[in-house]
Amino acid sequence: MGLLTIGAFARATRLSPKALRLYDELGLLPPAHVDPVTGYRRYAPDQVERARLVAWLRRLGMPLVRIRHVCSLDAADAAGEVRAFWSRAEADFAARRDLVAFLVGHLEREDPAMTATVSPLGIRYAAGSDAGLVRTSNQDTAYAGSRLLAVADGYGDGGAPASAAAVDALKYLEADGVPAGGLLDVLADAVEQAERAVHGAVLAWGGAGDTGDTGDTGTTLTAMLWTGSQLALVHIGDCRAYLLRDGELFRITHDHTVVQAMIDEGRIGAEEAASHPQRSMLVRALGRGADATADMRLHDAGAGDRYLLCSDGLPTVVPDAEIRRVLAGAGEPEEAVRELVALANAAGGPDNVSCVVADVVAGA
Repeated sequence: MGLLTIGAFARATRLSPKALRLYDELGLLPPAHVDPVTGYRRYAPDQVERARLVAWLRRLGMPLVRIRHVCSLDAADAAGEVRAFWSRAEADFAARRDLVAFLVGHLEREDPAMTATVSPLGIRYAAGSDAGLVRTSNQDTAYAGSRLLAVADGYGDGGAPASAAAVDALKYLEADGVPAGGLLDVLADAVEQAERAVHGAVLAWGGAGDTGDTGDTGTTLTAMLWTGSQLALVHIGDCRAYLLRDGELFRITHDHTVVQAMIDEGRIGAEEAASHPQRSMLVRALGRGADATADMRLHDAGAGDRYLLCSDGLPTVVPDAEIRRVLAGAGEPEEAVRELVALANAAGGPDNVSCVVADVVAGA
């Protein structure tokens, strides 16, 4: 069979001539022959399969640069790349879905017709932090108050002032409360203030040295704001938040780490992640050059709910089953915090560990 004209090739591959010219310019799908006088493009029949693959990958929304990489692989590796791309796309979709749920829930609660009469609720809370048994200093910050619950885990030489600055920047929420109809704006402003505070603290810390080099310094942040019937979550990094409800433990945050991204993309399993050398490498954080995009969620609170916020020093060494056992068995929040910190240290205490436990109670 001879070469195909660009029109015939476009019909065979369901790609427009315009798209074919673009893919030629990008080196993604060069024609088999270009007439030196007219510039007319012709394609070989054995290019049809590759062109169809390009068309399908574009329908998935895959960027052209990644399509070029996929097309350079053998079939098995190409399949793995497509699987990884779609897993990442599903994770991104899930993040947008959570934001949509947050917005819908928030807007419905602004509608008086959607507001139900509920019994008054309050929270009882406790916070604790420990350096662990290996680290010489504690770069975590934990805070619990009547409105604000927060844990931050600093990293780099200036991690301690960075985590403290992030939490301190949110404490104004204790006094100011949440303006009616402004919860989403309050959370977004709070993240921006925390980011600015961290940058200022890191610069001040770096300026104390001879070079003023702040290096790779910053912090994670996981915080919950109590509104009276709901807990609004802000999450950046790899601290975690859990909910114990009716005896069942639910993890309500998603780690922003390289290893978690690899799990999401299907590159590694959860078993490999526990010992992976990049398990602590962050993809989101508050720090110089870091992606500070926060996950935000809204949780309807019920009497009897127990929330835990913790730095990664706890789940790294304590299984979720043990965390659930302590949360379900401990009486007061202070007791739960002490037991969880003790469990982390009993498992070797390789990292700082911080915990905030809050109980939702009726009639407060």
